[in-house]
Amino acid sequence: MPRNPLPPSDGQERISALAKLPVFWNLQGKRAVIAGGSDGAAWKAELLQACGAKVELYCETDDLGETMTALIERTSLIHHAHPWHCGIFTGASLALADCETEDEARAFFCAARAAGVPVNVIDKPAYCQFQFGSIVNRSPVIVSISTDGAAPILAQAIRQRIETLLPPSVKQWASLAHRLREAVNRRLAPGGPRRLFWERFVAQSLMTNEPPTEETADELLVTAEQIASAPGSGSVTLVGAGPGDAELLTLKAMRALQAADVILFDDLVSPEVLELARREAKRFLVGKRGGRESCRQDDINDMMVRFAKAGKRVVRLKSGDPMIFGRAGEEIARLESEGIAVDVVPGITAASAMAASLKTSLTHRDHAQQVRFVTGHSRNAELPRTLDWPSLAKANQTSIFYMGGRMAGQIEQRLSENGMTSDTPVVVVSSVSRTQERRWAGPLGGLPDAMQTIGVDEPVLIGVGAVFRAIAGRRFLSHEVSTQEQMSRMI
Repeated sequence: MPRNPLPPSDGQERISALAKLPVFWNLQGKRAVIAGGSDGAAWKAELLQACGAKVELYCETDDLGETMTALIERTSLIHHAHPWHCGIFTGASLALADCETEDEARAFFCAARAAGVPVNVIDKPAYCQFQFGSIVNRSPVIVSISTDGAAPILAQAIRQRIETLLPPSVKQWASLAHRLREAVNRRLAPGGPRRLFWERFVAQSLMTNEPPTEETADELLVTAEQIASAPGSGSVTLVGAGPGDAELLTLKAMRALQAADVILFDDLVSPEVLELARREAKRFLVGKRGGRESCRQDDINDMMVRFAKAGKRVVRLKSGDPMIFGRAGEEIARLESEGIAVDVVPGITAASAMAASLKTSLTHRDHAQQVRFVTGHSRNAELPRTLDWPSLAKANQTSIFYMGGRMAGQIEQRLSENGMTSDTPVVVVSSVSRTQERRWAGPLGGLPDAMQTIGVDEPVLIGVGAVFRAIAGRRFLSHEVSTQEQMSRMI
């Protein structure tokens, strides 16, 4: 029976086409030869030395660049002060050159190939049997990125993004994994138990920026013994997905998504955020939207408990911040009553994203000495009866009404009845931070009509307070229109 299965009969490819085969090459103690003393050659020589290769350089002394000269002085690089020749390839595992002319590049390439040595000529793809990728170094964890030479700057940008996602401590965690492997294999049978241990190890290592301590190895071996005696239960992490823009997701939230077995996500979580989750994780939409058919909270709680007791790592993915109008309190209470481990990863709440989008401080010291986050509807799909409207109508504060689109008319009425003037600045923002974001700025008296323009099909935030007067000034004062017209136009 073949070791590699044939492609599936449905004609779909298991692996899409690759421009190059990514290979990690062991050069420890191997001989590598380099021709040319340029800065580019010096960088490659240093990279080869970092891999443990014995590097020999062939180049006239007068042709050495400053970087290469410094490298020779401070490392074990062997310098032969003469040009390369066909005899240098004997016993070499790799050959590299920086050639000024096409003829020299062709000659080096052909000589290396004739000797059976893999060859790379810097910046001349036609004479390269392999390429160097852009590297994220957390050795023994190494990530290499290639664009097949088409866009080196793109590869660098991708590397920078990966650098932010991989904590520096992953280097020490990977080394610890190497040390523990035999001990874990003695304690745990292949298959499920071993996989469960290493999944927990990975989750722990990627959820922290701290390296393992001296006690960590002992604690992990205790975990292995516990798994061997009885499979443990899973856990639940409540994760804030932010307002929608995937770039506003926190690094800790990203790591939780990458470690999840099951993801229960809200209807408001953007596809871009879900795209960052672990591919193998099972995903369940448990959306709760006002005025639409939604999952009952009790059903969501039951799902979390069921999956966690089956040993799964569950992520409850909520838009915004789970602790701001996210029913996190109810979910945490249920999980703790079932003895299930629960953690919370905060997210950027919609009010903060709105303030950033509008470039407006919610606590401008000339206008607001407090900020209030107010829910715009209750369990009964109406304004909460416990809201302190006389207090909300006072000046020198900023109020942000969440989920208040359908209640906008009543919000305006209650604030007006309790003394707020009709010209108090108001902003309305729907789908904050997303491509379909819409904005309106105007006086309190225009709020009901504003909702006919903005609509209530997307999540809406309503901001009330003097801090928003600057928006109208910034956007409209260049027009010779009345103050009332300035305030009532769309931003």
